[in-house]
Amino acid sequence: MTEQEDRLVGSDRVLAVLAELARHPDGIGLDEMARAVASAKPTVHRALASLRRAGFAGRDGYGRYVLGDEFLRLAFAHHEARPDHVRVMPILRALCDRYGETVHYATLDGRSVVYRSKLDPSVGAVRLTSVIGGRNPAHCTAVGKVLLAGLLRDEQAVRDWIGDQPLVRRTERSAGTAEELHAELEKARANGYAVDDQENEPGVNCLAVPVHLTSPTVPSGAISISGLAYRIPVRKLADDLPAIRAIVAGETEIP
Repeated sequence: MTEQEDRLVGSDRVLAVLAELARHPDGIGLDEMARAVASAKPTVHRALASLRRAGFAGRDGYGRYVLGDEFLRLAFAHHEARPDHVRVMPILRALCDRYGETVHYATLDGRSVVYRSKLDPSVGAVRLTSVIGGRNPAHCTAVGKVLLAGLLRDEQAVRDWIGDQPLVRRTERSAGTAEELHAELEKARANGYAVDDQENEPGVNCLAVPVHLTSPTVPSGAISISGLAYRIPVRKLADDLPAIRAIVAGETEIP
């Protein structure tokens, strides 16, 4: 192995340790970390030492490793400075106020959606488990389907996108075949919105529409309204679609 290849392996290992730290907000011990990244303890200890020198890792009062303050500072500063995050917040706030439910802004990343912004109502609704930076499978979320609808225009494109990795059925309602997903995307194209009718999480409904923050033709992401199925069925949200579209478009006169 050349010196350059060794450096690349070391860098990959440091990144794996950093990613594992992010999964343990309460901290993780050295032994547990070594098992999680399948590396020897001395090697993991050196990776953690590098991260600590950069401020990307720290240790709590119990000797467990946690994400460092410098990493969190950079992450939050970057997130707050992103133009789409800043521009989408008034829309999310207006939707959250109107429906009293959780709202998201998400983008597509491969086979997943990534939640870039989230707003929970201050009172009343049950808070959902989604988090900013969290991921869900695109094929069984409303935000994912409404974005895929613009990319996968026919069944062959859907099959190519699925490839040799089968679709995971998160619930019994999730699309599990190319034919089923193609049918969902056809509906999303025809309607201009997509729904998640308890397809990603039992008991939770969602309706999403595309949002164009940077281009009039290509969506920058999608905005969704999510809530418990018994309280806000997708039919109720679909019936109020003109108001949702008006808010997303930034119109002052809401139906």
